[in-house]
Amino acid sequence: MYIITGLGNPGLAYRKTRHNAGFQAIDRIAEQCGIRFNKKSFSSLCGEGTLGGERVLLVKPQTYMNLSGDAVQQVLNFYKLPPENLLVLYDDIDLPIGSMRIRANGSAGTHNGMRSIISCIHSENFPRVRIGVGKDDSLLLKDYVLKRPSRDEQKILNEVFDHAADAAELIVSGKISEAQGKYNKKHEAGKPASEEKN
Repeated sequence: MYIITGLGNPGLAYRKTRHNAGFQAIDRIAEQCGIRFNKKSFSSLCGEGTLGGERVLLVKPQTYMNLSGDAVQQVLNFYKLPPENLLVLYDDIDLPIGSMRIRANGSAGTHNGMRSIISCIHSENFPRVRIGVGKDDSLLLKDYVLKRPSRDEQKILNEVFDHAADAAELIVSGKISEAQGKYNKKHEAGKPASEEKN
């Protein structure tokens, strides 16, 4: 069984903001798999089904971003699963809009939701899908991530959410290298993949 968690903040005020890219990505997975978020458990909205032939539990923590780890820890403890069976999807300001990065493990970087998860489960050893939302140095970080993207940016993000859903299926099917090869070299805005910086 795999736990797939999308990170975001609950409530209409945060719906479709840049910081809720993880929620939007996991909604796309649910849509494609016919999974409904019809349970309220583990301080989260949850939906169970199959993806890539594997049993999965989709989880949207309702703890607010900075306490995401509380919810994730509850789920892993209940199902007695190792961190390796967790997949997290979340926004990343250090990646331009239209980019996505898949990693098998690693640090939290600057993301508070990921910091919370790593702190609570005491491990960095779980795959993650980072969804680029870009940044605007003229705005405070909080103001930027808690605003909705422009219509053109949302159109780009919608395509990325489709890619994230496909990547999630590959990852739970044991094909993370294939997912990385397919999506980690997607072009930056205005640049072909050959010019992308690693």
